[in-house]
Amino acid sequence: MAKHRKSVLLISTDPAHNLSDAFSQKFGKDARLVEGFTNLSAMEIDPNGSINDLIASGGDEAQDAMAGLGGVGNMMQDLAFSIPGVDEAMSFAEVLKQVKSLSYEVIIFDTAPTGHTLRFLQFPSVLEKALAKVHQLSQQFGPMLQGFLGRSGGLPGGANFDELVQKLETLRETISEVNGQFKNPEMTTFVCVCIAEFLSLYETERMIQELSNYQIDTHCIVVNQLLFPKKGLDCDQCNARRKMQKKYLDQIDELYDEFHVVRMPLLTEEVRGPKKLESFSEMLITPFQPPSED
Repeated sequence: MAKHRKSVLLISTDPAHNLSDAFSQKFGKDARLVEGFTNLSAMEIDPNGSINDLIASGGDEAQDAMAGLGGVGNMMQDLAFSIPGVDEAMSFAEVLKQVKSLSYEVIIFDTAPTGHTLRFLQFPSVLEKALAKVHQLSQQFGPMLQGFLGRSGGLPGGANFDELVQKLETLRETISEVNGQFKNPEMTTFVCVCIAEFLSLYETERMIQELSNYQIDTHCIVVNQLLFPKKGLDCDQCNARRKMQKKYLDQIDELYDEFHVVRMPLLTEEVRGPKKLESFSEMLITPFQPPSED
């Protein structure tokens, strides 16, 4: 992608990060140029970070303001953040805020296996739900809180309750915008990566069904670690495994006849470092040619 686009950002949201290992370069929560590139950056973030971490870092003024409401504010916060998944979703929002302040033509999320990825895709909807709850509570308790704040001197920094509600509403609008981008096939697509085995094929089908439910475009599947033994090779294990893989490849072709399916070979060495990654990535575009029978 970096060969054809002006600027690309690669973000790992997998708690078991491997970008640093793959590129042989340390990455963290801030975008950093990949060595050997001028337009490819990478970062590793933890989607399991807690709301308390965000507050401690001073990353969200609305959270600080909510904390300043005292007991009633804590009640509103507890109610809003009791929604399952909102803790991770707030960390996701912090990532979006960082990304939005940067300027990249393409952003690629390297996600974890199926279950974790499905939670990740739910984050925008979860956040919208949580912020809608806060908005509802503000409508119910707003006048009382405004009167209370008038007697107690207001929020930290001189802000008032209306300003707090506006900040939360602005955040909700941002999340809603991201949700719209996720569901826009002109802006977002999801590439499924699997191996030619039963469990992986089952998980891929589950993922594609869920993506359809979320209205997220997907039309490409990468099948990785395929064996291409030479004909007549005296290796029972290789030939048996290739026969098994062919069975599941045929099923993939039947199930996803309208998808673009890319077949990637199992190599004899690890794909680590920019040069090997660059060479490996070429096979995503130019189909791998199995070795000749000679």
